[in-house]
Amino acid sequence: MRAQDLPTYKDMPAVQGMPHGTAWGLYDKNGERDNYGSLNLLTPENTLEAQKEIKSGTGVALNWNLECVHEPGFQREKPQHIFKNLKPLGFVAYDDLIHINTQSGSQWDGFRHWGHQETGLYYNGLQHEQIEDPAHSEKNGIHNWTKRGGIVGRGVLIDYVSYAAKHNIKYSVTSRHEISIADIEAIAKEQNVQFKPADILIIRSGWVKWYNEATDEERIKGAKEGHEFAGVAGNKESVERLIVAGLHDHFLAMWGTPIGELWNLEQLAEACKKENKYSFFFTSAPLNVHGGIASPPNALAIL
Repeated sequence: MRAQDLPTYKDMPAVQGMPHGTAWGLYDKNGERDNYGSLNLLTPENTLEAQKEIKSGTGVALNWNLECVHEPGFQREKPQHIFKNLKPLGFVAYDDLIHINTQSGSQWDGFRHWGHQETGLYYNGLQHEQIEDPAHSEKNGIHNWTKRGGIVGRGVLIDYVSYAAKHNIKYSVTSRHEISIADIEAIAKEQNVQFKPADILIIRSGWVKWYNEATDEERIKGAKEGHEFAGVAGNKESVERLIVAGLHDHFLAMWGTPIGELWNLEQLAEACKKENKYSFFFTSAPLNVHGGIASPPNALAIL
């Protein structure tokens, strides 16, 4: 399906028992349940168009350091990295073991991460109790993203940090500071960006920049104990206009749209500014974990 073929928000078909704007069934084919959501819009034709964005060949990796966040909130586990010495087995070699909570650092939220809070249902009607049931492991699992070839398309960076500095907008990233649709459109205009159907929209709010510069005490207060963050405004206009990071109930549960969080966009912002180009070829290869909830993005931007 092409993005151009989707109904407008107001014309989306009703889904019984769910709020207007729910996309369940929209991507189902021949009676087969869909597990890809809006990733269906990233077609081979879209990929061929996106590769035209490669001009300088500059590549930027978007994963943050795996040890970040050092003190995660919501009782999430700290990342652990353990060296395993193979010399006792007669080899001069090492393995390593990495233990992470996929929500504690750079991540894609998959369609099993967050349900619609009022009904308790996940994308395309999956029930909360079915998440851990092996009989339903195929439904909404993040391994499906690997089956369809990962995430490939045209990425666009909206650099709110630089825009706010330029326009003397003062804000704290550890507060509920809202980035509006009008802000996004104004930034795109200043960056000379023209949006296209099925763009992968990436917004630099400044949280990672703040974290990198903060003291340990500030990090604990703002990241572990604080639960308010700067981001896209959670209102009706955002829901009608965007398929981006944020707004969990709508994007994950109702639309089947992946949410990216805690990506390291600092080097990308510098590269985009240097090349005066804020659109790029984007790829992401999430972990191939059957029935997985979320994954580090393993994302690359190529300018």
